[in-house]
Amino acid sequence: MKSIFRSLIGVLALGAALLPATSMAQNGPPPAEKRGGPGGGRMGFEQMVARLDEAVTLTAEQKTKVTAIYQEQMTAMQAIPQEERREKMREAMAATREKIRALLTPEQAKKFDDMPAPGRGGPGGPGGEKKKKQN
Repeated sequence: MKSIFRSLIGVLALGAALLPATSMAQNGPPPAEKRGGPGGGRMGFEQMVARLDEAVTLTAEQKTKVTAIYQEQMTAMQAIPQEERREKMREAMAATREKIRALLTPEQAKKFDDMPAPGRGGPGGPGGEKKKKQN
């Protein structure tokens, strides 16, 4: 009887230990569109528009146009073969920035120019506030 009881306790303990792992496996990673695009950790165009709006306060018309520009950029980048994306990425991003900058007022353009590039650090980027406070 004691050995059955011990076995039952062992099975229950093992089940309780495996429960978090199985629930995480069922959830899996979020779909690409929720992660921000086909590349995974990259920002999706909705997040890029929100980031820009937070920095420069876009009008409704500007948001619509900026969203279209970002969608166009993402579609164009997906059409480029993977091995060529790295070299063409910089050109595409520069063209996108110029299109967006052309939509902005002079005050918005100044704020836009002061924004750090995504993933580059600086104020607003990874560790930006800490760097700012230390200097």
